[in-house]
Amino acid sequence: MKKNLEDLTFLMPIKVDSVIRIENLLAIVRYFQRHFQTRITVLEVGAYNNGLLQKLLNKEVKYSFIEDKDPVYHRTKYRNLIANTVETPFLSLWDVDVLVDKSQIIDAIEKLRQGETDIAYPFDGRFYDTSEIIRSLFMKKQQMKILHQNRERMILFYSYNHKGGAFLVNTEKYRLSGMENENFYGWGSEDYERYVRWISFGLHVYNAAGCMYHLSHPRDMNGNFISQRQKELSISECVKTMESSYDELMRNVVNNYNNNIKNDCL
Repeated sequence: MKKNLEDLTFLMPIKVDSVIRIENLLAIVRYFQRHFQTRITVLEVGAYNNGLLQKLLNKEVKYSFIEDKDPVYHRTKYRNLIANTVETPFLSLWDVDVLVDKSQIIDAIEKLRQGETDIAYPFDGRFYDTSEIIRSLFMKKQQMKILHQNRERMILFYSYNHKGGAFLVNTEKYRLSGMENENFYGWGSEDYERYVRWISFGLHVYNAAGCMYHLSHPRDMNGNFISQRQKELSISECVKTMESSYDELMRNVVNNYNNNIKNDCL
């Protein structure tokens, strides 16, 4: 029987850069729909819409497309756009290449429902890259036990302290805490800046027991820093948040919100 997660919306923005990226997204959507009665929203960003992804997704998935000819994927901007469409009490921003055991998602949403936490990571910080070989094994049957059984053969990224991949959050508190920092343009350290900001605002963060799996995929220019300047700006945003007082952070949140609204209207 599917677990009722009607009070949660999974948000999955994507800029398609390979067939493998599409395969990963479809596998994760199928996994969610197999185990949960929930809402899933996919936002595709690209230079033009070829209609392929929309045809591959079933009608239960809410799909939309935004034309953007910029080769740099402004992920934080589109995460905010999609998050502002959510009408459920809880939302989850979910990368299109990551999976966790269904029990970890259930644990995370229960903590949110009971008011025991404001943000819940559906894993404990361990983030394993599957490798192309294990990913291929998984894709044949798409069973989580294949990933569990081969975990010791995977590479552990980010030590035991990853802050990205996916999180579940109280929708209202996510918005009040500034959502995504759009000063991060392209690949960067926005996951860590967001976490530091949450802690600075006094929000409670929970980690479910269990690891997260990253389904390996090719990386284009949006999979790394595209310049030294971009790297420096990314680090600067993290440092600015770490060194800001509560009042300074609140002003930054308000200023960023107003600037983002202004830019969207131009």
